[in-house]
Amino acid sequence: MEFINRLTAPTPPFFQKVRNIGLLLTAMASAVLGLQVELPLAIKEMAGGVAIVGSVMAGLGQAAVKNE
Repeated sequence: MEFINRLTAPTPPFFQKVRNIGLLLTAMASAVLGLQVELPLAIKEMAGGVAIVGSVMAGLGQAAVKNE
């Protein structure tokens, strides 16, 4: 299956939830990283890690295909 076809194919409900949670995590981490306030280094590193995890979750959730 081609990559583009795989991304546009129907996604199972479980992986739709995984994708949405990943997008939510990425959005929250981006909001924390985009703050104009000086934050401790540990919080910035955790937000960066959460952004990476959320991006991977969103990508894997979208790439899952429903088998007919």
